[in-house]
Amino acid sequence: MTERERLEGRLLVLTPTGRDALLTCELLAHAEFATLVCADLQHLCREAARGAAALMVAEEVLRAPARAVLVEMLDQQPSWSDLPVLIFTGEGATLRGRAPALDLLGPRANVTLLDRPLRPITMLSAARAAVRARRRQYEAREEIERQALAVRQRDEFLAMLGHELRNPLGSILLAAEILSRGTSDDPAKQHDIIRRHGRHLARLMDDLLDVARVTSGKISLQRNAVDLQDLVARCIAAVEPAARSQGLEIGMAGVPEPIFVDGDPVRLEQVVSNLLANAVKYTPSGGHVDVSVGRDGEEANIHVRDDGVGLDEETLSHAFDLFAQSERTLDRSQGGLGIGLTLVRSLVQLHGGTVHAESEGRGSGSDFVVRLPLGAPPPPLVEPPGAASPVAGVVQRILVVEDNNDMLDMMLCLLEGLGHETHGAEDGVEGVAAALRFRPTLALVDLGLPRLDGYGVARQIRAALGASVKLVALSGYGRPEDRQRAFDAGFDEHLTKPLEPNELDRLLAAESPAVRTLRTG
Repeated sequence: MTERERLEGRLLVLTPTGRDALLTCELLAHAEFATLVCADLQHLCREAARGAAALMVAEEVLRAPARAVLVEMLDQQPSWSDLPVLIFTGEGATLRGRAPALDLLGPRANVTLLDRPLRPITMLSAARAAVRARRRQYEAREEIERQALAVRQRDEFLAMLGHELRNPLGSILLAAEILSRGTSDDPAKQHDIIRRHGRHLARLMDDLLDVARVTSGKISLQRNAVDLQDLVARCIAAVEPAARSQGLEIGMAGVPEPIFVDGDPVRLEQVVSNLLANAVKYTPSGGHVDVSVGRDGEEANIHVRDDGVGLDEETLSHAFDLFAQSERTLDRSQGGLGIGLTLVRSLVQLHGGTVHAESEGRGSGSDFVVRLPLGAPPPPLVEPPGAASPVAGVVQRILVVEDNNDMLDMMLCLLEGLGHETHGAEDGVEGVAAALRFRPTLALVDLGLPRLDGYGVARQIRAALGASVKLVALSGYGRPEDRQRAFDAGFDEHLTKPLEPNELDRLLAAESPAVRTLRTG
């Protein structure tokens, strides 16, 4: 029981004589009530402000002017509070004689009158009812506090989101403006800024969507035998350029043999990448990030240690809460939305593992530890006879159906620059007509199209052209049910926007029946 719970479970007792109060408390104690005898109304009010389940007061102590302090205390109660006040009335008292106390306290508290001489069972029943009522009030208070905290976190998150979106958008717009004016001595620098900040925006969006999917249970794992050491090494290689630019050193320690777990390699890379990004973000120049992979009994473990800013006890207790960060300052120079560690915990738990953070306090660095059940190694890989290498250098006929004119123009420009024959359409009906005339080998189709949506486009093209065309759905929605609906409509693949360059390269290298005909015919 916490100190707050102890204080809020007390019955505060005030009678004209100390003996009456002690006898009352003795009876209540036998029934396992927590009690406190108060010396006067001032003492009673001070203790009530600290916390109380109910007040038990003899009417003799409620005479003016002393009762003014009780009235003031009751007037200051918060909106959720309806403090129970049990008043022991004098023997033979009449309703007329009680009216002043009732008129004064009734509108301010939940008043119950108990006639004397009072049977013990009556007093205990009244006390139990008062405590139950007060407990419900405290539960309502806690729910109000939770909701208020959620609102504060939401508002703070929205403010951070606005900041995190405006910064890269501002850089992109400035770089584009410089390029359009032709005033740059180094256009490659502006191109790099646009690419880098565009990918940053895409990562923010992916993190937001992944947190929503994971926390709502709408994500499934594509499990395979994963070598953790190999996976961690890849993640370190990806973050090393950013670490070097900050003057940080990253080291890795492992064991001689592979350590396999049964997991989704994409999701496990998210886990490790988020932990590495967090360590790099909060470690000053000249610092170190040390990563180790090992095993302990039936578990594999990953340690990501840094000698950065560290975490205090309060931050440690909330490190994996949604939108939590070690520091939230106006400059927001470190960036981030405070959702990375929440995603880490959720993904690790989906794999049947645990994650926790350790730190000796501010300035002493942090150690994030992931533990996962060990898995079996994969079966030996057998190369199928006559396996063909990817096709390269084949000109494809590519149809792009997209209602965003800028996106359509840029896609066509990029594909034409790569040497492919292209055609564009701005709505679903036009897209189907273009496909029948153009007979593409590859069609990139947005799902949210006017006149006829992408699902309808896919069904009609598939019915007319069969397997001669590879249909790829492009969408801002990436839930499993979105993907399944696309497959049911006849799409071969479902990709989320923005389309990553490596994904486009893969699509262009893949051999469809029509490409095979172009190559051999």
